[in-house]
Amino acid sequence: MSLPAVATAVAASTSLSSVSPRRSSPASRVPAPHRRSLHGRLLSSSSSSLSPLAPVSAVASSPAAAGEAASRKKLIIFDAEEELAASLAEHTAELSAKFAAERGAFTVVLSGGSLVKALRKLAEPPYLEAVDWSRWHVFWVDERVVPKDHADSNYKLASDEFLSKVPIPAGQVYAINDALSAEGAAEGYETRLKQLVKDGVIGMSPVNRFPKFDLMLMGMGPDGHVASLFPGHPVVHENQKWVTFVKDSPKPPPERITFTLPVINSSAYISLVVTGAGKAGAVHKALSEEHNTSDLLPVEMVSLQDGELTWFTDKPAVSMLSRI
Repeated sequence: MSLPAVATAVAASTSLSSVSPRRSSPASRVPAPHRRSLHGRLLSSSSSSLSPLAPVSAVASSPAAAGEAASRKKLIIFDAEEELAASLAEHTAELSAKFAAERGAFTVVLSGGSLVKALRKLAEPPYLEAVDWSRWHVFWVDERVVPKDHADSNYKLASDEFLSKVPIPAGQVYAINDALSAEGAAEGYETRLKQLVKDGVIGMSPVNRFPKFDLMLMGMGPDGHVASLFPGHPVVHENQKWVTFVKDSPKPPPERITFTLPVINSSAYISLVVTGAGKAGAVHKALSEEHNTSDLLPVEMVSLQDGELTWFTDKPAVSMLSRI
């Protein structure tokens, strides 16, 4: 079954058209001549029309919906990864300016994999000079329980590819204690998060009293997993802990820690970077009309309480969706 008709801010040709998402206020510190609007094909939805697990494809009932400031879910399709990376950098820089001005801190949660590569333009001009990196506080939505210098470490990947290239204070980068067991590392990380909430660094959701991170930057696996929440695994249903652990991950290495879904869903913003034909099946299940709520993939369970979720995708990833 195909996607229903939705509002799309695109030209009829294959060339990219400019789409301007909600602008942060106050304005980003990125110099105006260097700003790029989010380019790509945009499907957006109004928060008033969303059910808790409604896919983005099932909403946006009128052409006005695509440009509404109240849009809570967006799907943007890029022709090239370079354009995706440029738009992700702009979006992140604008949120950095917004939260630094409003809260004096910007809490950013990273995942591993190709997501880190997609952040590379933040470490280049104009963002390298314009972003107030002193306000950044960096966390991981999940981590492999391995030494920090291990090839499988999400910390090592982020450090090598991104964090070592930007001047974020070392004390504001929060890695797990890799000397502990998976259970101990999860408990230690949750304890640290609770202290940072008390200190006012991390916000608290008034809806469910879980931590409210400013921005989560995540990827998705071909099986529809996010963080280390895998389809059919019991930790997907954990609704009390902030951080839990996995000892039998279906994807190596087996031992991991991961944020729980209530924490993920309490975020103010999520940027979900999903590219490649290998993920088209999971994207189709998550965003098409054929939305089976009895067998949800973890990515389908990402539904923000009070925030904005943006899918950054490419054409191969949405190839199984029609009428895009």
